[in-house]
Amino acid sequence: MESFEQARRLLEEFKGGDYLFGNEVLKDVGQVAARAGRKPVFIYTWFPGVEDFLKIIRDSVQQAGLSFLAEIEGPRPNAPLEDLARIREQLEAADPDVIISFGGGSTIDSAKAAEVLRTLGGNIEDYFGVGLVSKKLEETGKVLTPHIAIQTAASSAAHLTKYSNITDVGSGQKKLIVDEAIVPAFPVFDYTVTHGAPAALTLDGALDGIAHILEVFYGSVGNDTYDQMYALAEVGIGLVVDNLAKLTSNPEDKTAREAICLATDLGGYAIMIGGTNGGHLTSFSLVDILTHGRACAMMNPYYTVFYAPAVEGPLKLVAKLLKKAGYLTADPSDLSGRELGEAVANAFFNFANAVDFPTTLSEVPGFSQEHIERALTAAKNPQLKMKLENMPIPLSAEMIEEYMRPILDAGKTGDLGLIKTL
Repeated sequence: MESFEQARRLLEEFKGGDYLFGNEVLKDVGQVAARAGRKPVFIYTWFPGVEDFLKIIRDSVQQAGLSFLAEIEGPRPNAPLEDLARIREQLEAADPDVIISFGGGSTIDSAKAAEVLRTLGGNIEDYFGVGLVSKKLEETGKVLTPHIAIQTAASSAAHLTKYSNITDVGSGQKKLIVDEAIVPAFPVFDYTVTHGAPAALTLDGALDGIAHILEVFYGSVGNDTYDQMYALAEVGIGLVVDNLAKLTSNPEDKTAREAICLATDLGGYAIMIGGTNGGHLTSFSLVDILTHGRACAMMNPYYTVFYAPAVEGPLKLVAKLLKKAGYLTADPSDLSGRELGEAVANAFFNFANAVDFPTTLSEVPGFSQEHIERALTAAKNPQLKMKLENMPIPLSAEMIEEYMRPILDAGKTGDLGLIKTL
């Protein structure tokens, strides 16, 4: 259980006393709400068994001497623009001084974005990018309403982070707000809420957690965050590869559930240290056929091969973790460069097979060549330039066709040999 204790220490280092997390903590939400304001509004998303948890939250808020001004239905998956508009209008009508959201990443991201629009006005397009919310707050002298973000899934760690993903369903494209101003002031995660999570949601979230840590770890090479990311990767990726297959065979394994919760929270810590890159960039264009976590997980082995010459240190650690978990047979100490990258990619494929997850885009129902073309077009969008710049081997828009297209073609077929390296 040493890795569990290390994970808890890292999370306490990250959030200090502002983070309420662990088992059976929902009953304390009312105390947090009373610290934050007197006029709460509640945004939540329905899922099987949610009523039991809603009762705990409502009772806790009532016991703290508060009552909800309104209860607002959360968004559909992927936080569509249409749902964001509705939530914004309902927030404007309620005029709360504290927002409580209860749901997964889409619910929390919609609450973040809706409050930005309620307070600052304008269109959501005005805030896609980095730091644009903070800039407008400084210009106007306004402040955002405190947000108590209660996570329900071991996945995106939206309750801990500066990100809000919103989807234009019509174009099938996700876009992103990245801003310290939207980090929830009071994050909460009761791990027992995840005990009844369906297998698909568990898998999606765990894979998203790996992607967060892996991509930031790759991008930390040569930076002063490398040692910090090494510690996060050793614990977080290790917890997932050691425990996810256990939940596939035994969903009632509470220890494995806690491992995935801790690991995905560490993923949230990671993306507050540095930015994600290739896997996340491509995932935004696969939103109509894959969940976010699955899209990232599917593409990261291919980006790993591309990055391999620049990320040998991280690859040595990841290879060691995958070997310990039984997914890599070779001795990592004997490998280097592209050979090491391909060994890690193939070990991730073995891990995917163990949890019944596809390894190529061609296996995904609904996939077509149009998805590759869409991803290449999106990579050239200035609003997503940060993902290119965060790559361990940065790409410019002019390099997309030569280097990113082969990565996506490899993702389609599974042929690692298609990938060019710089």
